[in-house]
Amino acid sequence: MKSEETTAKPLVVSILSLSLLTVMAGAAVAPALGVIQEYFADSSPVLVQMIISIPAIFIVITNSIFPRLCKRFGAKALTMIGLLLYTVGGCIAGAFSQIVLVLIMRAFVGIGVGIIMPLSTGLLSFYFPPEKQAKLMGYSSAMNQMGGVVATLLSGVLATISWRLSFLVYLMGFFSIILCVIFVPNDRIHRSEESAVDRESDKSAVARAAEGSASPDDKGVFRQNYVYIIAMFLLMTTFFLYPANFAMETVQDNVIPVRYIASIMAGADLIAFFGGLLFVALKKICGRFARFLAPLLFLAGYLLLILAGGWFGVLAGSACIGFANGVGVPFIIFEASVRAGKAAATTVMPLISAALYLAQFLCPILMSIVRMLFGSAVSHLPYCFAVVLAVFFCFWSVPIPFERATR
Repeated sequence: MKSEETTAKPLVVSILSLSLLTVMAGAAVAPALGVIQEYFADSSPVLVQMIISIPAIFIVITNSIFPRLCKRFGAKALTMIGLLLYTVGGCIAGAFSQIVLVLIMRAFVGIGVGIIMPLSTGLLSFYFPPEKQAKLMGYSSAMNQMGGVVATLLSGVLATISWRLSFLVYLMGFFSIILCVIFVPNDRIHRSEESAVDRESDKSAVARAAEGSASPDDKGVFRQNYVYIIAMFLLMTTFFLYPANFAMETVQDNVIPVRYIASIMAGADLIAFFGGLLFVALKKICGRFARFLAPLLFLAGYLLLILAGGWFGVLAGSACIGFANGVGVPFIIFEASVRAGKAAATTVMPLISAALYLAQFLCPILMSIVRMLFGSAVSHLPYCFAVVLAVFFCFWSVPIPFERATR
């Protein structure tokens, strides 16, 4: 047993290293976007903005065909394909002077993340039993947030030298390539016939089997997991309203100096990191009420930003929103993956990943529709929209099944 645990540690580190990269799909070069826009001044501003948004489109497209890729390739081969597309496509984008070529490279990054994202959580479900998954999912979420902090800071520093150098932040992918080449087996992970009902170690799944629960083959994957998929869409839409609008709203309030805005946002990501680390403990403490933790924290955070204002409202609100994101993501992924069992990587995880990035892509569009409807009649309109979404997210969390996180 001890030798198995010892050999499992490098595998855990290798899989968790993938989580460091996924959030960086578009956000990594966001600090350099202003400098990039100056260089491509003759190009349409929409094309420049697509440098950030186009990876999300290709992530969703790749997620839709991910199960088919799993039929053709083993875990290591798939991981290598995703990491090479991510790393090479990400770095080379800065070498081009034509906006179209930059966007093509960004599309490759999206395809790479579309492969890596389901693997970053699905491999944890495939190789580790449910009693270990809750802790590992929390670590995965924490690494995701830490990757965002590191990438944003590095990209910002490199952008002060040259916008081209900001793309070198994707070299972080080589760290994962080395680990995964050595430690990730090339097992075929396409096992759609195996679900949580089939796993003897999952007591709640056995109970569902006794009640006659259907397997993934009896129902469509989306129909069986739509509660988790839509929950992830609501969570990410509610969260993404914060980074997409915080700077503009804070500048309009003219209370917090502009030089502190980036630090506050990075602080929210750091708090999200600790939220992921504390996920298991909070799940044990809150029990069945853990499903409401993220939506209620979102609600409290945005209400603080709207009603309290000032330094206290901004800092406390940002902390609540960051913590909600850090706790909410592993909760949804854990609940969905335990229910799906080893088949999670090829069934529910691609759909949850697609929902996550689709929310990031659609959030600005939804916000523009809300602005068209309400104009400037409502103060802090993005935060008010987030409050409405948080309330809806809270109600949507009611039917989420509860799986116990042990040890």
